[in-house]
Amino acid sequence: MPAKTLKRSVSIAGHRTSVSLEPEFWRALSDIAAEQKRPLAALIVEVDKREGRGQNLSSALRVYVLAHYRKKY
Repeated sequence: MPAKTLKRSVSIAGHRTSVSLEPEFWRALSDIAAEQKRPLAALIVEVDKREGRGQNLSSALRVYVLAHYRKKY
């Protein structure tokens, strides 16, 4: 059975888009943003800019979370 995803709307470069992620990834992103003392939206915009518009944003965010925690351990 597929994991349940939560869809949230975010504003990037002046337009609204939706991102679907599993609750664990939303929590991890929120934790990372808090660690970096910045809003979650700012973190999402940075990941979007870094990965480029050609990649699926949900996938880019998952890879970012994985890379973040791999660096820690």
